[in-house]
Amino acid sequence: MPPRRFSRHLHSIGIFDANERKLLTDRTPFRYISISDNRQHLVGDGDTLFNLAGRFFKPIPRPAGLWWVIADFQPTPVHDPTIKLEAGRVIVIPSIRTLLEEIFSEERRQLAV
Repeated sequence: MPPRRFSRHLHSIGIFDANERKLLTDRTPFRYISISDNRQHLVGDGDTLFNLAGRFFKPIPRPAGLWWVIADFQPTPVHDPTIKLEAGRVIVIPSIRTLLEEIFSEERRQLAV
């Protein structure tokens, strides 16, 4: 079964093992780039990557599941999403346009295949 449209594994490369099973390799994350429609969010008490994704990506199906986009998109990526975000830290949130036209673009997916 191929990864779903908004899966973080969409850009993984598939390889076949000796039994012809398709296995996914590490994915290529979409790293931070300075784009005019990026948002900056000042982390407050209780903010998590999960609830920030749910808030900022609300038009997307299952938006909170896109927490990994925010984690990857930081100038210094968040490698462990279980660590509590520090209040007062600035988090960069990519826009919905960046999400759909850049991060989940068909062209980018084809490069990973």
